Amino acid sequence: MTVLFYILLSSFLISLIALISIFSLSSKKDFLQKIVFFLVSFSAGTLMGGAFLHLMPEALERLRPESVFSIVLISFSVFYLIEKLFHWRHCHEVDCPIHAFGYMNLMGDSIHNFIDGLIIAAAFLTNIQLGISTSIAIAAHEIPQEIGDFGVLIYAGVEKRKALLMNFLVALTVILGGVMGYFLASGVGPLKTYLLAFAAGGFLYISASDLIPEIRKEQELKKSLFSFGCFILGIGLMYFLKNI
Repeated sequence: MTVLFYILLSSFLISLIALISIFSLSSKKDFLQKIVFFLVSFSAGTLMGGAFLHLMPEALERLRPESVFSIVLISFSVFYLIEKLFHWRHCHEVDCPIHAFGYMNLMGDSIHNFIDGLIIAAAFLTNIQLGISTSIAIAAHEIPQEIGDFGVLIYAGVEKRKALLMNFLVALTVILGGVMGYFLASGVGPLKTYLLAFAAGGFLYISASDLIPEIRKEQELKKSLFSFGCFILGIGLMYFLKNI
């Protein structure tokens, strides 16, 4: 039951990140855009670090390398498919074109959040340290995502209070995924190990396909170097968590 408590607590705290959208209401557009840009860089680093330093090494201790890397590749492809089917592509700007996002983005996010819950459950069932580091990587990614998704709904004409509620309700699916992941992975021993490899593929896809392309759009050398520093900081955090 201690592990279930950690899963529920982490999932609930991550779902509360949706309420950070309130921050965007009182912030100036230019300042908010800068903050989101550097958060995207940091979260790209944490996801990369989480995949290479935590998830894949844990999976490799329990499965053959061919199996782990095959699952990572399959996961990478599945996340690509989800993006195409549900037009799920996170917005990391204050103003986003509504034709590319909108309500379909919320549907995609709910699936993504549910998968995050499964990943959190598998990580905590492996060991508490892995659960904490995985939750931090997911949380770091959720912050710029939720600010962007809130901006999408506002731009679509959704009333601010309703947009905040919708964002929060979608975020709660991470708890559902966490609970289901706990009971599934507890009942099927090897499942949690497969989920770790699957999570690694998802982390790599989101970082390489969704986040890093956003960072590369910056042309100014000073900002590019600072964003690279944020990226390295995210990797460094994962390395620190690996060695404590």
